[in-house]
Formats: sequence, C-alpha cells, structure tokens
Amino acid sequence: MNTLKIYFVGVGGQGNVLASKLVGEAALEAGVPVVLSETHGMAQRGGVVESTAVLGGALSPTIADGCADILLAFEPLEAVRALNKIHRDSLVITSTAPLKPFSPAGDDKAYPPVPELLAYLNAKCGRVLAFDGREIALAQGNALGLNMVMLGALYASGVMPIQPETQKKVIAAGTKEAFVPRNLACFEAGLHAGTEAMKALACK
Repeated sequence: MNTLKIYFVGVGGQGNVLASKLVGEAALEAGVPVVLSETHGMAQRGGVVESTAVLGGALSPTIADGCADILLAFEPLEAVRALNKIHRDSLVITSTAPLKPFSPAGDDKAYPPVPELLAYLNAKCGRVLAFDGREIALAQGNALGLNMVMLGALYASGVMPIQPETQKKVIAAGTKEAFVPRNLACFEAGLHAGTEAMKALACK
C-alpha cells in the first residue's frame, strides 16, 4: 500500500488534533496501518496546532517539507503558512473562515484579506478546495463542529483508503453521546461541501 501523508493545521480550539486521532482510529478499524503525531504549541491560547496522520505502513509520523499529500487546514492563514509542506500534486483543503491567532504581545497587525490568501493558495497549488467550514458547522447547529466538517471534506478527496461509513462509526463511538447526531451531520455536510468543491475543481 502506498503511503498517504495528511498534514492537519489550525488554531488552538478548532479540534484538528481530535480530527487526526479519529482518522487514526478509523484506519485501525479498517485495517490500514497508521502513525500519528501532534504539536500543540500554545494551543490553549489560540496558537497554531499541527498534527499528522500517515497511512500505509510508514515507520514515522513526521512529514518533511514538500512531502504532504493532503494539507487539511482549519484556517486560511495557517493554510498559507503550511504551504512548505506540500508538493506539486498535493491537495489543499481549507476552511475560509479566519480566526486570528493569539499574540502574547497584543500585536494587532491587520489580518490579510481572505480573498488574497485564497488567491495565493491557488497560485502555489493547483488543487485547492475552499469553503466556509465554520458556517457549515453552524448550519448543523454545532458551533464546535468545524473539525467534523473538515473530516467530511477529507473523504471527498477520493484518496482515503477508508470508507466514510467506517469514519462515521468511529465518530459515533469516539465523541460524547450528546454530540453524536450533530457531529455526524457536520461530517455529512463537509462530505457534501468537499464533493461539490471537487466537482468545481474538475471543471477548471
């Protein structure tokens, strides 16, 4: 089995570490070898959080620069900052909803306009799926469901060696019972958004 290297990046509180763990659990459920890693940084203060999932029998979860097959970004500026991880055939999946990282110095520098960030992403990578994941989560009644939306979009890529139903089973077993219906709704909504974005990408 070829390896699939997925690099998750976001801001503390967006749930990208949980998303990578759920991918890992789904891989094990499906009998797919997987190794994971996570870097929290200043996660508790809204700092950058990175995690990885390498599927397919790799010995190390480390993803070197230029080696990520998929960049799954929960925030558009962090997607731009992580572009060093991708290669020419990578797929970038990003939410367009901005979330300014915490600055301990109180730095109030202007956040770059999202259209400019997306234009830069498209200039650097030929395959970019972009949608407002936060808005999609809110539409499902789940303000904290961005990670489930992004997981759904990941499965729309068509390259995951795991069935979406397996991932849904893991979500149902691995998240709090009260949140399961909304988490699954967010996953399905993300799968739909990602599928539509893939169709639009194919028409370019």
